[in-house]
Amino acid sequence: MEDIYNDLIMEHSMNSYNKKKLEKADYEEIGHNPNCGDEITLEIKLDGDRIEDMAFLGHGCAISQASTSIMIDTLKGKTIKEAESIIKIFLTMIKREETDEESLKKLEDAIAFKNIANMPARVKCACLAWHTVEDILQKSESKAKVKGEGCGE
Repeated sequence: MEDIYNDLIMEHSMNSYNKKKLEKADYEEIGHNPNCGDEITLEIKLDGDRIEDMAFLGHGCAISQASTSIMIDTLKGKTIKEAESIIKIFLTMIKREETDEESLKKLEDAIAFKNIANMPARVKCACLAWHTVEDILQKSESKAKVKGEGCGE
């Protein structure tokens, strides 16, 4: 099983079809890990409260690049609420706080990073994209609330 996860991480780090510029993105956020130099620019296109598309550009270690790509596959098509739940599960899994197998199944391929906590120097690499998308989703919700208030809703 460990080999399958390693192969998945290597595949996504070297040949990510999610690494591209997104046309007409609604949100763009730069994530940077000053400890090792990983940097990504994450883009999201929303359709209402659903993540229609995501893409990224950037550079960094295999873990940061693979984690970003796998995160995109995991969150694309989900509602913002579903995505926020999955992000929370991922981040708590990395800290070894989430161990419930049913919850972890929601991570799909992102469960490949389950044992990254065994490599403390790589934890920030694996979490970079997840924290970046978390920031984007918070901004999108703030923007939606402001729009709603202005419309008398």
